[in-house]
Amino acid sequence: MALHPPRAILFDLDGTLADTAPDLAAAINQLRIVRGLVPAPYELLRPAASAGARGMIEAAFGLKPGDDDYEELRIGFLDNYASALAVKSHLFDGITTLLDALRDNDVPWGIVTNKAARFTDPLVPQIGLQDASCVISGDTTQHPKPHPAPLHEAARRLALAPQDCWYVGDDLRDIQAGQAAGMSTIAAAWGYCGNV
Repeated sequence: MALHPPRAILFDLDGTLADTAPDLAAAINQLRIVRGLVPAPYELLRPAASAGARGMIEAAFGLKPGDDDYEELRIGFLDNYASALAVKSHLFDGITTLLDALRDNDVPWGIVTNKAARFTDPLVPQIGLQDASCVISGDTTQHPKPHPAPLHEAARRLALAPQDCWYVGDDLRDIQAGQAAGMSTIAAAWGYCGNV
């Protein structure tokens, strides 16, 4: 299928624009250390970064929502992350060049993430993404991805039809959301779930 030129490009945040896994891993490993456990290997935690607290807790502790101690761990993890969310997080290689090229060609770009605004809002400027034309967080709309609502909201804010936008993400839920929204969708194989 040939892609038509986009009037805007929307990106997932974690695992697509930015490598936030180091700070997510540090936040979950703080919980392991407090509980007398050795830190979990980064190689185990990195693939779970795209799934947020749920994925990190499952990777580091083997617990799922509803399990004993899960909610306590979730709160602790989110508190740890909020206090140090841009220590080692950085843009992936080539992203700055890509965003500069979009700007130079008058193609607006935005961020559509499932990360809550509590984390997205301070993180975006700290890692150099403050020029986004729109930022849609996981709690901006009633439904997060893979529902198309966040992508539709981004297109609305850009005053564009969804089919005029491309969406780039690293997780299956990104591909599903982009397709459900009627956008041309591109898998970011450099991200956490490169097998989408």
